[in-house]
Amino acid sequence: RYGFNKSHSVAYSILSYHTAYLKTHYAPEFLAALLSAGIGDTDAVVKYISEARDLGLEILPPDVNESGWKFTVIGDTRIRFGLGAIRNVGHSAAQSIIAARAERPFVSLYDFCERVDLRVCNKRVFEALIHAGALDGLGGHRAQFVAALDGAMQSASLAQTEIATGQGSLFGESATDEDGDTHIAPTLPNIPPLSESARLTQEKAILGFYISGHPLEPFRAECELLATHTVAQLGKWNSEPMSLAGVVTSIKRQISKKSGAEFARLTVEDFSGSAELLVFPEAWAAIGHRVESDIPVLIKGAYSRRDQDADNPSFVVESMTRLAELRASGQFAVSLELDAEAGLPTDVMRDIRAVADAHPGSAPLELRWRSADGSPARLRSSSLKLSTAGPALLELRSLLGAERVRLVRGS
Repeated sequence: RYGFNKSHSVAYSILSYHTAYLKTHYAPEFLAALLSAGIGDTDAVVKYISEARDLGLEILPPDVNESGWKFTVIGDTRIRFGLGAIRNVGHSAAQSIIAARAERPFVSLYDFCERVDLRVCNKRVFEALIHAGALDGLGGHRAQFVAALDGAMQSASLAQTEIATGQGSLFGESATDEDGDTHIAPTLPNIPPLSESARLTQEKAILGFYISGHPLEPFRAECELLATHTVAQLGKWNSEPMSLAGVVTSIKRQISKKSGAEFARLTVEDFSGSAELLVFPEAWAAIGHRVESDIPVLIKGAYSRRDQDADNPSFVVESMTRLAELRASGQFAVSLELDAEAGLPTDVMRDIRAVADAHPGSAPLELRWRSADGSPARLRSSSLKLSTAGPALLELRSLLGAERVRLVRGS
């Protein structure tokens, strides 16, 4: 009798059991292996990074002093990004970096340039490493590394040529000039660091996703309150309107063959992954002039009924609003959740008032109190309104505890 289907099911059940066991008991190693297998597939890497973070694992940015070619486990709950997942960094360049640091760690940009093989590590490789954050541990910031790179490479090339031709200094790193003064390693230029937006944009361009931060991070509370779905949950048709919070990472403008009107396909990313959304001409005419890359937005839309039976239905965008505008519109309140057993100082309300006065804004301040007998009370100030931007919430959370300060709907 035909039994292939049964053996197939049994084989998959065994694989499922093995992978579930590994994920439960060896989560860092299991996720590191999945990430390494996904090198070259940006969507897969983003999905696995999101899953790793959900499991309480920390994904560390690449580091020339610690990263291997693949993703590697560091300690009990951390995974170091692999050099192989950085665009423009080939296997030969990565092997040169790993071999050079085996002797001793790199200590500066100049030391790094002098010790790696410049025949396989060209300027393109160095720029990729800088923008990916792989040199962040070498005593400087990315803008300084970019500004100093040409000089550092020229100096390193000269030094490597001298060694290759036998003309290197007899004194090595402590070489002195004719006056007997010891040469001092060059210093990085004194320039301001990149803005967070510029840093993340360049990081995204070279890695395919954000690793050291995310443009949505300052709006995480709004995402949780306003978004009904994540990007990872798209792809299955349903009849209900949906809301997504994310950033647009790619805009493809197209012309309709039937009407000649312009429409667009947008690649949108949130903490869970990325997906392509469709904007029909009428909606695109209304919002197209305001769509920009890497700006956190709330997207409302739905699936078209004609795609009900499609294997991969297109999510159709109906409206788009910047989260910064929603934050400033008074739609949110700051809730302080306290109780009789909190053990807070008697003058804590004075400190809360000082934070509100220092960070005025549009969000009402709301107190949710639970007495010793468990009776709840909800009070909202008619006069105190504060900003929902990061500094105000950080100060309140530092004062009261992170679990006691939440962003809630203003109604």
